[in-house]
Amino acid sequence: MKRLIYYVDKGNGHYEPFYEYTETNVGIDEFYARQLCTYFIMRGTQYELVSNEMEEDVEVLVLKEMGRNLSGEDEKNFRERGIHIEFRSPNERENYRLLSRIPCDTHFEVIRYLLKNVVDIPSIGQMLVTSTEIDEDRGVYVMYVTEMKVS
Repeated sequence: MKRLIYYVDKGNGHYEPFYEYTETNVGIDEFYARQLCTYFIMRGTQYELVSNEMEEDVEVLVLKEMGRNLSGEDEKNFRERGIHIEFRSPNERENYRLLSRIPCDTHFEVIRYLLKNVVDIPSIGQMLVTSTEIDEDRGVYVMYVTEMKVS
């Protein structure tokens, strides 16, 4: 059985196991979607992905604790409501303004978005991706996007 294990880098070569998923709990498609997120939110704390590794049939994600997660405007809980992606401004001064939300049928659909540098957001158009996260507290993927710069 495949597993996905999050570790937190505590410094000085010390890595503390943090959270674990099995393929039977979440599915291989969710494993891969999670590995594409640059940030992870859990229990009100933000973590940054610093390493994405494999060890036999175990997927290993190493995180660095960044501190308390700052809430964005119009945050909504999606637990038990299916798979969703939010598109937000990366600007803290705008309170991470919500631009759009879309439901997804599968994590493979989420992966399609997470793999892109430029995404086409329904009713908005193409925008440049600055970072991605899985907000475990709210059960939603979040993509931070900015307008495309015209040269």
